[in-house]
Amino acid sequence: MSSHPSSAAAAANVYAQSSIENAPPVKIVRFLYQGAIRYLDSASACEPHARASRFNEWLSRAEDVVVELRLCLDASHAPEIAESLTELYLFVENSINRARREQSPEALAGARAVLVKLLEAWTAIDTSKS
Repeated sequence: MSSHPSSAAAAANVYAQSSIENAPPVKIVRFLYQGAIRYLDSASACEPHARASRFNEWLSRAEDVVVELRLCLDASHAPEIAESLTELYLFVENSINRARREQSPEALAGARAVLVKLLEAWTAIDTSKS
């Protein structure tokens, strides 16, 4: 019976992986925003000065997602939008770096607000027509 839960977990992992691999690009971008927001929330819930704090780990994960989003921008179709997104991503990255430098979760509020607004915009895109 102990093999059943691991089989179920393995099946769930395969399903999740398949869902991501077969997802339309818009949905993947949404997943990335959700992940970055979740990592910022996890960092904000930490006490940065505590001995076993994962504050910096969560910041690094959020930063990795935002950097990846910025580096994947394609300015060939809409250069103005790509430029605006680059500025927003750099703001978020700078906020994360400030939070890391100051060991201050409060510095993440603006970054989180930007990511939430971007997620809302991407969520408004109807993928059922494509």
